[in-house]
Amino acid sequence: MHGYSRLGGAARSPPSSPRFRHGRSKSSSWGSTKEGSSMEKLVFILMSAVFRRRGLLLFAPLLYISGMLLYMGSLSFDVVSIKNGVVVVHKRAPPGSVYRSPQLFQKLLPFMEAEAEAANANGTVNVLMKAWPRNELREWKPCANRSVPETELPKSNGFLIIEANGGLNQQRLSICDAVAVAGLLNATLFIPIFHLNSVWRDSSNFGDIFDENFFIQSLGNRVHVVRELPDDILQRFDNNISNIVNLRVKGWSSSAHYLQKVLPQLLEMGAVRIAPFSNRLAQAVPSKIQGLRCFANFGALRFSEPIRTLAERMVDRMVKYSSQSGGKYVSVHLRFEEDMVAFSCCEYDGGEEEKREMDIARERSWRGKFRRRHRIIKPGANRVDGKCPLTPLEVGMMLRGMGFDNTTSVYVAAGKIYKEQKYMAPLKQMFPRLQTKNTLATPEELAQFMGHSSRLAALDYTVCLHSEVFVTTQGGNFPHFLMGHRRYMNGGHAKTIKPDKRRLALLFDNPNIRWEVFKQQMKDMLRHSDQKGTELKKAGGSLYNFPMPDCMCKHAKPRSENRNTTKYMKL
Repeated sequence: MHGYSRLGGAARSPPSSPRFRHGRSKSSSWGSTKEGSSMEKLVFILMSAVFRRRGLLLFAPLLYISGMLLYMGSLSFDVVSIKNGVVVVHKRAPPGSVYRSPQLFQKLLPFMEAEAEAANANGTVNVLMKAWPRNELREWKPCANRSVPETELPKSNGFLIIEANGGLNQQRLSICDAVAVAGLLNATLFIPIFHLNSVWRDSSNFGDIFDENFFIQSLGNRVHVVRELPDDILQRFDNNISNIVNLRVKGWSSSAHYLQKVLPQLLEMGAVRIAPFSNRLAQAVPSKIQGLRCFANFGALRFSEPIRTLAERMVDRMVKYSSQSGGKYVSVHLRFEEDMVAFSCCEYDGGEEEKREMDIARERSWRGKFRRRHRIIKPGANRVDGKCPLTPLEVGMMLRGMGFDNTTSVYVAAGKIYKEQKYMAPLKQMFPRLQTKNTLATPEELAQFMGHSSRLAALDYTVCLHSEVFVTTQGGNFPHFLMGHRRYMNGGHAKTIKPDKRRLALLFDNPNIRWEVFKQQMKDMLRHSDQKGTELKKAGGSLYNFPMPDCMCKHAKPRSENRNTTKYMKL
């Protein structure tokens, strides 16, 4: 049995997963093997010579210890102590593997303050006013919202029910992909069901977070969307949606898979369910289906009226609060909540108490995952590899090094910061004009959102979206979607600082670095972020992060210089 497909047939698709494995070069921090081998031979020769002359046997222990110390020194070992003739040693930590940022902060703080005083006295312009060069050509324009002909949709092949899981932006991804799949299969999409996630613990429904009426109306002539299933479908499954067969679709499945495997069952049963649905559609799909993804994300999805009202009010307050810098402000997505610190398996400066708290947090949220056999936690390696969440102090030092002075208005988007009083203090010291949703909105305004992490994240998302500079510190779906949305709004440029955390780990661990050198390194990082701001989507990339060219049109220059008209060209 064959049903109508918008594509008219199965389309080819690249491999099912866009994930790539990056090989790592193997290097030793302790010295070369050849070096160690040479020292072993030297020690052996010395000991042999001693034992040939019995009169020198008394010097054997001393020579042995000296040889071992020489050997260990070649491998960067440190001597701790000598007790009862026993040498106690430990390996020297590789550069960047230990959290020493507070020590560096204390050293650099006087230079930051002196520079800020001089800038205020001289009336120096804050780098916020010129962070992104104005002469950069903004060639890209939004075109996902372009109207489509008012034609009646063909008869539906059945109902598609999906279950969106995760936090706000993982749910967003599931919704947009579901719209694309519904269009591909010519199915009627049932308003997505939200799964109660064990980490996010948010019981919100679709309509609590997104404007349900707007979503349905916007997709009206693109995809069928309904709030309720017809009685005949419900009766077929004993009035219980959970009785509808759940198709276990693999991650990153191609459009061909949906046409060949899912469509026949949809036609046979009249309704199918896919739960969970996150990341169940390949990045590369036919352009028409890709267009549905674009429209769903940038055109059909907007936050619910209560979220929108307060978020817009918060943006207005942030702009007024930033009048000294022309209404421009910096937003920072700070991922230093307890669950993120625990999941990263990184160590900071909390000692045994911190380790105990992190063990409890890991067990509470990911029962047994971090205690599995052969699971080795390497905090130092994680830091060197750039996998540790930046602390508020590190974010502050980075921004001050880039030239954002203490008059800069900063909005911090975050959940409950781990040991907030301790870790936020230095950031507030560097940026006194710091705001969060808890300071920008009143307790009465926030009351209806408390206990709902996705709704609170929606407030943060909106304030960050309208900032002049956005800083991402740990990756994830929030900055992934936000950077793409900012590109869509800002002529193709993300206006986002994406720090090189491997490089930062080495710099923060260098106690001898001078303020001038540190500043130059930070300015280079800002320049690099500017250069990468207008990246196009590569093969296997996500249009949610890189909307060009799938969701944006390029401004084409006139062929003739005498022509005064321009046109927009879709690539």
